Amino acid sequence: MVSLIPLVRNEVLKIWKKKRFFVILAILLVLIPIFTYAQFKVATNLQDQIGSDDWKIQLQEKVNDYTDRINSPRMLPEWKEYLKVQIQIMQYHIDSDVNPESPNGVTFTREFLKNSVGLFLPLMILVIASDLISSEHAQGTIKLLLTRPVRRWKVLTSKLLALMLYVSLSVIALVTLSYVIAGAVFGFSGWNMPVLTGFQVVGDTVDTSMVQLVDQWQFILMEMGLAWYSSLVVGILAVMVSILIRSTAAGMGIMLATLIAGTILTNMASSWESAKYFFMVNLETVIYLTGQKPPIAGMDLGFSLSILTMTAAVSILISYLFFTKKDILN
Repeated sequence: MVSLIPLVRNEVLKIWKKKRFFVILAILLVLIPIFTYAQFKVATNLQDQIGSDDWKIQLQEKVNDYTDRINSPRMLPEWKEYLKVQIQIMQYHIDSDVNPESPNGVTFTREFLKNSVGLFLPLMILVIASDLISSEHAQGTIKLLLTRPVRRWKVLTSKLLALMLYVSLSVIALVTLSYVIAGAVFGFSGWNMPVLTGFQVVGDTVDTSMVQLVDQWQFILMEMGLAWYSSLVVGILAVMVSILIRSTAAGMGIMLATLIAGTILTNMASSWESAKYFFMVNLETVIYLTGQKPPIAGMDLGFSLSILTMTAAVSILISYLFFTKKDILN
């Protein structure tokens, strides 16, 4: 019987030769400096407006601004709830003397990773995952691949393991490049800076009984784990679509539409409770670490991880059934 290790190595080399991972690195190298500059301008403008670089004064100004917005009669109820939650969290940081936005490379990396989980990072994973199977059909190599004395389930397993490796490398690359580029602007310190986590949001009320302090490096590791899992689920789903559709362009289009629809639902479907069962609404798992209000009532970290796990399990099951049973040579 053929070992999986040579098969995985072969799949890793295939992805490497396609230079898809280099595309991801190029995207990061272009966009991260832009986001870094934008963050620098925001911090500079805020300091100029307030006239102080004291983080407590700046955060208190945000609290005052959010409070004024809540009192506006034109404010939607959903946004009022969101702002009330943010006010309580910011006030807790002020009272606890913990700066949530200290300007350094590590903090930028933490925030950039959090904001990338829902759409940006999954889109980059699609660059690799969308044609893992469909490209074999397009190039005609699927016939050669499946006429080898290797069980089909091993071929698919090797592709999924290679995908898992590149998802890991993509998350590591995002964190590393963010830290290096932003660190050159904001400084490389901040790994041991305290971060508050454990906020529990119920409606417009924040429960702080479970809040605890962790070092920022620990918080980033937790973020990386959640971002990796969300991205892997998207990658697995993309592989399933690649098997079913056999067209890279069509598969990519379907996945793009799905992820964008998830972003829209996250912003608009707070009153549609059933929308929480869509996997794409549950991709932003990192928000539960910071106490951000979930998109839909009833969602928490355990719920989102369960939905993502079920999505991945069903996608893997369908992928193996079609790849191993269906006549895919024609």
